[in-house]
Amino acid sequence: MKDIIGAIEENPIIAAIRSEEDLQQVVKSPVTTVFILWGDIFQIRDQVTRIKKQGKKAFLHMDFIEGLGRDQKAIDYIHKMIQPDGIISTRSNHIKYAKEIGLFTIQRFFLIDSKSYETTVKTVKSVKPDMIEVMPGVLPHTIEKLTKQLSVPIIAGGLIEVKEDIIAVLKVGALGVSVGKKSLWAL
Repeated sequence: MKDIIGAIEENPIIAAIRSEEDLQQVVKSPVTTVFILWGDIFQIRDQVTRIKKQGKKAFLHMDFIEGLGRDQKAIDYIHKMIQPDGIISTRSNHIKYAKEIGLFTIQRFFLIDSKSYETTVKTVKSVKPDMIEVMPGVLPHTIEKLTKQLSVPIIAGGLIEVKEDIIAVLKVGALGVSVGKKSLWAL
């Protein structure tokens, strides 16, 4: 876990990739952490291997991988056969089981109102993911509130368009920022 947090502290820009073109660019970029947000059961092993060969941390977003079941066997397969540095999911049951078998976990939450905020806090305290990703990431005030209320590291993601968005959320306590915009990967 310290290794993963250290990589994000070293470079808080996390590349969120959605295509083969993104993958080709990210392996050449200075980012140290990559969120894989696309693929299928035939591609993911190669994707993870290519990223890790460049000394980068690779995280698979379980909810976006095609052809992969949504059960514990799918998580076992990812852990044993694909060997990413961790998984991302919105599903608490995925996060709980992945933690049990030793995978680093990032749970993604969408904050759309005060009820979703309260649900996020309760879920994090109950499920205990290793890290959370909060979307949209352009909510500095809300992210600051979460960092004061929770002891888990927070990644801001979604709707990050400019360098100032990144600076704003890092200033209030986000550990890192996941961005799909390639021009921001080199900051």
